[in-house]
Amino acid sequence: MSDDPLGTPGGPPGQPGSGPAPGWQGPYPPQGAGPYQPPPPYGQPPPPYGQPPPPYGQPPPPYGQPPPPYGQYPYGGYHPQYGPPGYRPAGPEPGGIPLRPMGVGEILSGAFTSIRRNPVATLGLSAILLSVYGVATTAFSLAVRRVLEDVNISSGQTLTHAQVRRLLFDVFAVLLPSGLAIVALAFIVQIILTGLLTVVIGRGVLGQRVSMGEAWRLALPRLPAILGAIVLNALCVLGPLAVVAVFVVVLALAHAYAGAVVVAILGGLAAICADVWFGVMFSLAAPAVVLERQGPARALARSWRLVSRSFWRVFGILLLAGIIVLVVGAVLQVPFSLAEALAGGSAGMFGLAGTRTVASIIIAGVGSIVAGAVSRPISAGVIVLLYLDMRMRKEGLDLALQGAAAGQQMTGDEFETVWRPPGGAQTGMPAPPAW
Repeated sequence: MSDDPLGTPGGPPGQPGSGPAPGWQGPYPPQGAGPYQPPPPYGQPPPPYGQPPPPYGQPPPPYGQPPPPYGQYPYGGYHPQYGPPGYRPAGPEPGGIPLRPMGVGEILSGAFTSIRRNPVATLGLSAILLSVYGVATTAFSLAVRRVLEDVNISSGQTLTHAQVRRLLFDVFAVLLPSGLAIVALAFIVQIILTGLLTVVIGRGVLGQRVSMGEAWRLALPRLPAILGAIVLNALCVLGPLAVVAVFVVVLALAHAYAGAVVVAILGGLAAICADVWFGVMFSLAAPAVVLERQGPARALARSWRLVSRSFWRVFGILLLAGIIVLVVGAVLQVPFSLAEALAGGSAGMFGLAGTRTVASIIIAGVGSIVAGAVSRPISAGVIVLLYLDMRMRKEGLDLALQGAAAGQQMTGDEFETVWRPPGGAQTGMPAPPAW
């Protein structure tokens, strides 16, 4: 027998350099028979001869596939990237927002971070558009004040026939068209703000800053689709109320007043619940229109799929964000409300009585512009980040965004590819039409 039990290749059996001695057994393969295998962990049997040890962990799933349920991974039973339940790795933050599934606080703080990182494109765009709307509403308030002064309605005196005719003429010839124009203008401003702020915040997530001109250039082609999505959403929300109203009117015409009251109360409560449901389920349609280039109907269906099985979470975040927006707007309007009171603004009929001075009306308009310029970007930021969070949780979008953030500056087509839904990317479907 040789003194070297392992030996080296090239000698006769039982001599030095011959390989392992007869009858020798060990946990490692003989030298010269294959690559070196490291020893197994303590307490585990050695791997079979000629087979490499099992790899540590498993790679994360590819983009477009959700992570497996908890307990299907080795070495702890959790996703090697996301960790155990409740654990959130740091992850890259090119735009100050973590590219991973976020918590409620991170979504709310991320909205403020988006504004702070690009105040010109967020606050600036909101201030410009809301200034146009504020000037229009201020002019409308001044016109109402002039009409009320002309008929002297604030004095409490009985109106003459001439005053009544003049009041009706002013209402139908001046106030009613102006009011409809204000409503249409508010609708248009909402559509433009939604598109512009979605573009700014969507690119800000990847650390890209967008100027006002570039935001307008990118959002302009999507404005018709945003209009269609908002109209379809409004029809879905107003539909239950319209059905209840029709039943109430029919019962009232049939002189079934008790039934009309019952249907109005119960049906109204059910319609409000349905409106809340539709509003939450379709709340992510605007980001789908702008970032995914979806059409109106597809955007609503896309939002429905993203929010499904997460209704209460999305509802709670939107409700909390709405309360924060109301508080921020009220705080910003406090100085202007005090200045309005000092300038002679007294609340009369609907707050538009002729006793309000011109200065108080102008101050109130400026206050609404300032409050809206700050609160609107917060609302838009929460909606975009909710959309981002839902896609990262259900589709693994964080992997695609992390790869895009680590790359070079992307062009418009490359940016659209990152946000494209995984179904269209996997099946080779072309991008959906704009309408």
